[in-house]
Amino acid sequence: MYLQLEEYMLPCLNKKLFGVDCLGCGIQRALSLLIHGEFIAAFKMYPAIYTLLLFAGLVAVNFFYKVKNGQKFILILAVINVIIIVISYFIKMNQLI
Repeated sequence: MYLQLEEYMLPCLNKKLFGVDCLGCGIQRALSLLIHGEFIAAFKMYPAIYTLLLFAGLVAVNFFYKVKNGQKFILILAVINVIIIVISYFIKMNQLI
């Protein structure tokens, strides 16, 4: 039995008000796809999903157990995530035009 996560997803306020996707549009659906084992579909939905999960995991581990050079790795992963999110957003917007 699948969880019906789609019933509990928050709507994108940016998309409702302005009719344009935001940089985070698709992350909830990608997480749902990931939970259901659809790994490739999750990546296609939101390409930064895996690096964001790695980032969140590293932040959590570093919070409880101070990892050597943890802050440096967190900063590097944050920059990588921003780059992936921005590039994938522009690619998605170009396909819509």
